[in-house]
Amino acid sequence: MEAIAYILLGILLTVAVVWGRTRFLAFAAQKPEDYDGVGPAFEMREHLNGPILCEGVIYGPTGRVSSRFVADMDAKWTGDTCVMTEAFRYDTGETQDRIWTLNVTRDGVIEASAPDVIGTGHGRQQGSSVLLNYRIKLPESSGGHELDVTDWMYLIENGTIINRSQFRKFGVQVAELVATMRPHPEAVARRNAA
Repeated sequence: MEAIAYILLGILLTVAVVWGRTRFLAFAAQKPEDYDGVGPAFEMREHLNGPILCEGVIYGPTGRVSSRFVADMDAKWTGDTCVMTEAFRYDTGETQDRIWTLNVTRDGVIEASAPDVIGTGHGRQQGSSVLLNYRIKLPESSGGHELDVTDWMYLIENGTIINRSQFRKFGVQVAELVATMRPHPEAVARRNAA
């Protein structure tokens, strides 16, 4: 009987440590206020505006790179609403397009929608970061799964945005995306030539 009690106590302690790590130390434990006053201020209307080049990798559930991509994005603002088109090209030759509609209030609250987003995404722009949480339906070619996404963007001093997203199914991480986003070099060259 005593052995069973020790086994149950061990299981309980393991669950508590995993929960505590996830809640207080891991990626999901971040809050927008953690980045208040840290680094340059991320102003979406300025830093996510116009043609953007995005380059990144997607890690699968084993932590190995499962895909690489380059995306051309274009963000156009009308007041507090942004329509951002994304055209992804994957290393497999596959392509994917998405059109986001982002509404950002003056106090930084974000609502986001896209055709493959289930319902409305919610987030916040604060300090040097942007957080967006949403549920996405993958294309049938990728299994058609519905995943919960935690999407963080961090502004760096030179204007580059580092994007890190985690994808979960039933609370278990199944993929992670890491990418850079910066003004598209061709648009910068045209602007500098004018």
